[in-house]
Amino acid sequence: MNHDKVNLSYQVMYKVEVRRRAQQALDKLPKSDFQVVVKVIKDLAEVPRPRGIEKVKSTGLWRIRQGDYRIIYNINDGESLVTIVRVGHRREIYRAL
Repeated sequence: MNHDKVNLSYQVMYKVEVRRRAQQALDKLPKSDFQVVVKVIKDLAEVPRPRGIEKVKSTGLWRIRQGDYRIIYNINDGESLVTIVRVGHRREIYRAL
């Protein structure tokens, strides 16, 4: 009897939610930076823990770099949810965490 291989691997897509404060910061970015940062945020739906992310000390949040900008977010694996908490320039992003 000949059985074909069954591919049991699948990709879990995460829902990406952007908090109001992060959205306001995104809206203020220059157009070229906005497009690149939004692409990184969209990519988090497929891979919420890409190479290069780091934990933000004592917050339980994650950080990813994109040029001079940082995206601070939370990952909820149980609900398959990525919540974008803050977006901002690297010199300002950590001040009020």
